[in-house]
Amino acid sequence: MEEETHKRYGLLGRPLGHSFSPRIHQLLGGYDYRLFEKEPEELEAFLTAEDFAGLNVTIPYKRSVILFCQELTDQARRIGSVNTIVRRPDGTLLGHNTDYEGFLYMVRSAGVDPAGKKALVLGSGGASLTVRTALADLGAAEVVVISRTGPDNYQNLDRHWDARLIVNATPVGMYPDTESCLLDLDQFPACEAVLDLIYNPARTQLLLEGEKRGMMVANGLGMLVAQARGSAQLFLGRDIPDGRVAEITRRLEGETRNILLIGMPGCGKSTVGRALARTLSRPLADLDEEIAARAGMSIPEIFAGQGEEAFRRLEHQVLLDAARKSGTVIACGGGIVTRPENFDPMRRNSAVVFLRRDLKLLPSAGRPLSQRDGPEKLYRQRKPLYEKAADFAVDNITVEGAVTEIIRRLSL
Repeated sequence: MEEETHKRYGLLGRPLGHSFSPRIHQLLGGYDYRLFEKEPEELEAFLTAEDFAGLNVTIPYKRSVILFCQELTDQARRIGSVNTIVRRPDGTLLGHNTDYEGFLYMVRSAGVDPAGKKALVLGSGGASLTVRTALADLGAAEVVVISRTGPDNYQNLDRHWDARLIVNATPVGMYPDTESCLLDLDQFPACEAVLDLIYNPARTQLLLEGEKRGMMVANGLGMLVAQARGSAQLFLGRDIPDGRVAEITRRLEGETRNILLIGMPGCGKSTVGRALARTLSRPLADLDEEIAARAGMSIPEIFAGQGEEAFRRLEHQVLLDAARKSGTVIACGGGIVTRPENFDPMRRNSAVVFLRRDLKLLPSAGRPLSQRDGPEKLYRQRKPLYEKAADFAVDNITVEGAVTEIIRRLSL
């Protein structure tokens, strides 16, 4: 094991700023694992240099690297895509595909059964090749590849209205371009499940739209961990227990998901947020503070000088920027739920917590709408919205108690 920790492993692709792979491989094997972000013209020199023992390969190089592998495993050859490269003792490169087992794990853990169903696979790259092969092996009745320029494309989706499963194997919707979505799910009235190989954000726009329609949804984090386990076993030459995949997936979900606090003005979101961030050693994004900093004036001054609509536009932009991050505590303003366009960003990469406090204890100083309408009227209007947005609610009787309960509910 000591010898393995001195060998170099890593992830080859472009771009890689979103990657969770170093953390996963640290948890799996504790070896040196780095990100190798290379341009296409750098591939040959990188792959022929003998300074790595094993690689994972991601977008856009899963097919390109085949040219540099002296041998492919049967699985990689059958799929036509390589996501794992091992340097053998004689210096030659063996190409393998562990994405296959990763996707099988994703399908099964989501409770999806493709057998006898028509499936659409969005994208035609290396990840798509793996998904197509796996779906066929799982008994899908028909697997249709949707690409921008192929015979089945985004302009003639209506001919596939009867699809029952949709899998996104493209980077569309991935951090930082998290608002993008390739299609309108209303076009597919028979669709039962949507799977997205993207794992950052936790809920792509496609998955959010699937949730709204009551479909089964799953992101690619479990697949990422499962394929990493397969790669790590090749790197280390030993088995890693199956249970480690679910264990590491849960741990990563806890570490990377934002905690976003909503609730009435004055209910303690900023105070609880600071205490929560300090306890978990996470950064804090206080949206009201950021709004005031960007505007160069206090929130009452924004309301008085520019009006509520200007404030809400700025609030939405600040939310978008904060919600793209991972592992952050986010304290929102009390009225953020009054704008429908805020719901998707709040839920995209965050566990949303409705922080409740006795209305008699809510201050109104410096809060224009609380002063104008009173807390009781505001609460009647907003309570259904807080409940709709939140994953769960916590009572703020004491700051310490609220922090403890949030941590317990999230299993952190």
